Amino acid sequence: MIDSQEELFAEPKGSQLRWAVGAVAAVLISALLLVGYGYLRKRHAQANAGLEARALAPPVPKASPKALILVDDAMMQGSKSLVGGTVKNISSEKLGDVSVELELKRRNDGTTEKRLVPVEPGMLEPDQEGGYSLELKSQDYSSARLAGLRVGSSSAPLPYTTAQGKKRPLERLESKTIVNGDRRPSKRGEFLNSPDKPARVP
Repeated sequence: MIDSQEELFAEPKGSQLRWAVGAVAAVLISALLLVGYGYLRKRHAQANAGLEARALAPPVPKASPKALILVDDAMMQGSKSLVGGTVKNISSEKLGDVSVELELKRRNDGTTEKRLVPVEPGMLEPDQEGGYSLELKSQDYSSARLAGLRVGSSSAPLPYTTAQGKKRPLERLESKTIVNGDRRPSKRGEFLNSPDKPARVP
């Protein structure tokens, strides 16, 4: 009787194996978590070091502008629009092969394209001005925006500043006076058109 009770309380051998496997799995998971935490901490420290280095680095000075671009309002000429302006050399050196870069927006699909428009004359002496103009079909393009200034045969970008150019002149509406000689002047308080005297109003 005592032997049978001892067999009931005896732990089966399979449970010891499961306990050992569980312990090994727990150790492996803990090790993976520690390695992952260390990796994330190292990455965070590197990112912070990069931000601190950028903050301590002296700011890069902006290049002083070498040209002033006066952008005129677009002028309507029938079914076409004329985009243009003036480029003034405000530096102390000659500027050759100067081109204005325009960004054009198409009406049908809204896509943009860039186009180089040469400045005339091609060589600008210090304090000299040159003009640029581009004729576009109003039905093809909805807008044109200044995107840059290029110089030289390699079309290298040139630092510039902008200002308002010529404004579009106000449209004048022609006033027309219509005179009808067939109608007699009405008396005071009398309607020109009534059921008794119908008259055609122009």
